[in-house]
Amino acid sequence: MQQLIADLALILVVAGVTTLVFKRLKQPLVLGYIVAGFIAGPHMPITPTVTDTGSIQTWADIGVIFLMFTLGLDFSFKKIVKMGMGPVIAACCIIFCMMSVGSIVGHLFGWSSMNSLFLGGMLAMSSTTIIYKAFDDLGLRQQKFAGEVLSVLILEDILGILLMVVLSAMAVSRQFEGVQLMGSLFKLAFFLILWFVVGLYVVPTFLRRTQRWMNRETLLVVSVGLCFLLVSIACRAGYSAAFGAFMMGSILAETVEAEHIERLVSPVKDLFGAVFFVSVGMLVDPAVLTAYAVPIVVICLAIIAGQSVLGTASFLLSGHPLRTAIRCGFSMCQIGEFAFIIASLGVSLHVTASFLYPVVVAVSIITTFFTPYMIRAAVPVAAWAERAMPQPVLKRLDHRGTRHAATPPQHLLWRSLLTALLSQVGAYLSLSVGVIGLAFSVLLPLSRHTLGHWPGNVVCGLLTLLAASPFLRAIVMRKNHSAEWKTLFRRSRADRVGLWCTFTARYAVAAACVYYVLNFLSPLWWPWHVLASLAIVLLMVKSRRVKWTSIKLERTFLQNLRQREVQARHEQGGMPGYAGRLQSRNLHLTEVELPEDSTWAGKRLAELGFGHNEGVMVAAVLRGTHRILIPDGHTMLFPSDRLDVIGDDESLAKFTQRMQREVRPAPHSDEDGLLLRRYLLREGSPLIGQRISQSGIRDKYHCMVVGFEDEAGGIIPAAAQHVLKRTDTLWLVGTDDHLRTLRGVMQPPAARGE
Repeated sequence: MQQLIADLALILVVAGVTTLVFKRLKQPLVLGYIVAGFIAGPHMPITPTVTDTGSIQTWADIGVIFLMFTLGLDFSFKKIVKMGMGPVIAACCIIFCMMSVGSIVGHLFGWSSMNSLFLGGMLAMSSTTIIYKAFDDLGLRQQKFAGEVLSVLILEDILGILLMVVLSAMAVSRQFEGVQLMGSLFKLAFFLILWFVVGLYVVPTFLRRTQRWMNRETLLVVSVGLCFLLVSIACRAGYSAAFGAFMMGSILAETVEAEHIERLVSPVKDLFGAVFFVSVGMLVDPAVLTAYAVPIVVICLAIIAGQSVLGTASFLLSGHPLRTAIRCGFSMCQIGEFAFIIASLGVSLHVTASFLYPVVVAVSIITTFFTPYMIRAAVPVAAWAERAMPQPVLKRLDHRGTRHAATPPQHLLWRSLLTALLSQVGAYLSLSVGVIGLAFSVLLPLSRHTLGHWPGNVVCGLLTLLAASPFLRAIVMRKNHSAEWKTLFRRSRADRVGLWCTFTARYAVAAACVYYVLNFLSPLWWPWHVLASLAIVLLMVKSRRVKWTSIKLERTFLQNLRQREVQARHEQGGMPGYAGRLQSRNLHLTEVELPEDSTWAGKRLAELGFGHNEGVMVAAVLRGTHRILIPDGHTMLFPSDRLDVIGDDESLAKFTQRMQREVRPAPHSDEDGLLLRRYLLREGSPLIGQRISQSGIRDKYHCMVVGFEDEAGGIIPAAAQHVLKRTDTLWLVGTDDHLRTLRGVMQPPAARGE
């Protein structure tokens, strides 16, 4: 224990010093942590070294859990849906292309298939933290292309979670068969749907019913406890701890307490995250870097060239114009924290070579260093590409994202209906399978042990079908009375045939679930099981009790899913509906927060002149839970106000730079602060005989009497009605200049003249 404390002290002290240096150099803190790990690691003989690496690795694993948990808190399924297909296409293309590049590079150096595969996974994931920091430092975060990049990065993080699961399955089996891979993907989909649906039903309901007893401490304990609970369940199911942490974070992201939980967990995440990145730096071996200098250089060039070319092509494929695509592709030419997590996964599974981890860390440091230069280089490269490209091709690329093919109304109806049916059948089928699996693994052995084999089978079968009946009924009856269904049913005979086909298919799915239960527990001939399954599903459909139970469960789930959105709408804090329409007008809306030390605080909008100077318009001011819509020139700004600002990229960049520039400087010396000093009131002072409240010490000289010194040296608190007398010893608080001025009137005239 003592050694662990000493190692943590060494890690945190070195990390603190290095991060201060990197903060001063305006470099990402992640690199500072890695350098700190290298300094405190076993490969630096001239400095103190961490000895208990096993315990540090345990803390680092906890850091990964918190990193993925907070990543899940930033995730919102509804936001992903609202993004459209453009970011999805770009993210999938980038991941596929960069994985292919990484695998090819690994095979060219003669590395094993598993090393090459994991290398491809590391190269596919750009760093959200590093890119966000680079945009912030360069004043580009408010520009339109930066928003497109961040949307793709969010999707990359989500796909990275799935990639980790697939790589884990491949690493365990050491095989690449398509059948086994598809089985792993189906198992993953089942796990995702089951826990997301169950979690969204249970967790928000639990938090809502216990809200009256929740304070900051209990909310932190409960949220972290839920995180580690799902981590444990995910590990037992054969998935990584990071996957379980992300799932619980995404579940809590849909609750109204999400932002509060994120603020509470952030210090814990920062601490353990620092330990994780330090542990990454501890694995950096200079001898390995020297031996693999050529692969490091080649991998760096592969990332820069691959993201510049293939990333740009991916953004073009997703419908962005040429200039935007080039700026987006050039912004993603680095790897970061997710690559470290994938590398640590390979190490923990013992499927990657020892050299791969330090190689990836070195590549990350080098590519991070070049990130700002690649972002700046994108502008002249885009200008050159526009000049070199034939004008017809350029016009086609610039206008392809604005054209939308007209879809026939009947196709829109069918697409909407089938999308809803597939998602709902998938969710309810996962719940049904989960109920059956839980019953057969827990309830069946218990009932057989208690009641005997066949009576236990009967009891287990009845309880299983009863528990699954609301979900099986929903599979058959959902969307049968929707507006799309009614419109299609009335329109044509062909549409009616299609609707009856969907109904029959869903009925067959529900009957198949019942058949599986009966066939597993009953010794009867299978045709009887088929007939019984059809009849049982019909009873479920006709039962009013099952119907209302199913509706109640669904209403609770939808309420939990929408509660954060409803609260935002209630507080009028959500993004306005017109924000999306501005995109097609070369304008966009963004939210900025006024710094606490801004000189704008206390000024009115008319005085600041944003429209005249920067060409931006303030659409709303959010102050706490109060929102001022369409503020006029008399609206005063206060620290920490959030402003909804409308403008183009150039105007918003000027606005942001001005906001960051116009802040109050911090005091550089104690001369600007308050001082406590002791003064003796001598004979002849004009203050003698006056009450403190009438003496002008506070109003005229801007000082404050703290108290009077007694004979024993103690301080007696001052009262406003106290009459000042000769030989009083006063303790005063004020600035140095004000105290010097007051000291003059506390002396007799002769002393003042000396």
